[in-house]
Amino acid sequence: MKYLLAAAFLSASLFASGAANAGADDTKWVAKCVSDNSDAKVSVEVVTKYCTCMNNKMDDNETQSITQWEKTHQAETKACEKESGWK
Repeated sequence: MKYLLAAAFLSASLFASGAANAGADDTKWVAKCVSDNSDAKVSVEVVTKYCTCMNNKMDDNETQSITQWEKTHQAETKACEKESGWK
């Protein structure tokens, strides 16, 4: 489990760092989202793509976590699920 979590955070950091204008705050939110979805039945890469997509759709001044925000933004959630390949 520790290995999976470490891989998730590393993967989140790599994907988030490659995103346009991704800063330390974005990396933190994406890593939290990946952690929140650690029990997902999809690969860490898919979860990371999903979390990065959701983070990019959120306003820079948003204070909710991605996990909280997605509950009230169904269109964005569906779009990011499709973009990331989450099935």
